[in-house]
Amino acid sequence: MNKLTRKNEIQEGKAAAAKRQGRGFLIWLGRLAILFVGLFLAGGIYEPIAEAADAKAYPPPGQMVDVGGYRLHINCTGTGSPTVVIDAGWGDWSTTWAAYVQPEAAKTTRVCTYDRAGMGWSEAGPLPRDAVQFAKELHTLLQNANIPGPYVMVGHSLGGLPVRVFTDMYPSEVAGVILIDSMTPKQFAQSSTEAQSQSNSQSQSLSFPAVLARFGVVRSITLLMSPFIPTNEKAYYSRLVRTQNVQAYINEGQAMPAAATEAAAVKTIGDLPLIVLTAKLNNRSGWQEWQTELLDLSSNSQQLFAENSGHNIQVDEPDAAVAAIVKMTEMVRQTVQK
Repeated sequence: MNKLTRKNEIQEGKAAAAKRQGRGFLIWLGRLAILFVGLFLAGGIYEPIAEAADAKAYPPPGQMVDVGGYRLHINCTGTGSPTVVIDAGWGDWSTTWAAYVQPEAAKTTRVCTYDRAGMGWSEAGPLPRDAVQFAKELHTLLQNANIPGPYVMVGHSLGGLPVRVFTDMYPSEVAGVILIDSMTPKQFAQSSTEAQSQSNSQSQSLSFPAVLARFGVVRSITLLMSPFIPTNEKAYYSRLVRTQNVQAYINEGQAMPAAATEAAAVKTIGDLPLIVLTAKLNNRSGWQEWQTELLDLSSNSQQLFAENSGHNIQVDEPDAAVAAIVKMTEMVRQTVQK
């Protein structure tokens, strides 16, 4: 056998080996694809079953109220006037506030926490999920639930934007406002035209994160965290992983610039009592200055600080939130007595 023939045989052998390896890789890839498809199908079957089980295990602690073809959840405890209404931040709803803030605050007056449409126990609502829509839904909810004013409106983070709009739309029903580390329009650089265009372009089709939730991926990730979840937060996580909740979270995020534009249109709430509660440890650039500027909304405003808290004051330093609510309640009662 000459060297040329031997060389050709070696090259042919290498080519055959490479072909076998390529074929083996394709077979492995195909099996992996089948495994993933199988897991997705299994997740798609299991997810609605798990959501039904969660609904049974964690029923809404408050009442479900029809607001025009869909129901919102509101949970009121305590007695007295004014009624404190808490609007939670983005990705949050009544559960966190009911666990950490509401029990103590309700020793002073009536306190209501609620879930925006699609979040927590509330059913999905129409788009866009902006501040005006939130304010209208909340007003209808309070009326239909027979919860009379006057109201002290409390807004945390994103919740501060619809609280501003609500106060402007229904001024005769609001006795005081508390903005807890509230978002401000200055956070959003988009023009009002761009924000409105983005808000109007939303559709009801499932976003990619919601699709992942629909096939159990979000639930599976949360299950890995399960050993570290405190018992009093189990109900929160049972709501968090739902497809509807994930989609509502995306919808609220998409409409956030429009919500900020709507809040920016509210330049003043007159001399209505206003407390701005700011997280001292929130180091986001510009945040402390924006918080101080919120004081300009009212000629009767004051700023308090949660000295040991990051953005989520309701968890990091709930006593600071309770103190602000108690202080505002006393201020409103003194005004009524005069």
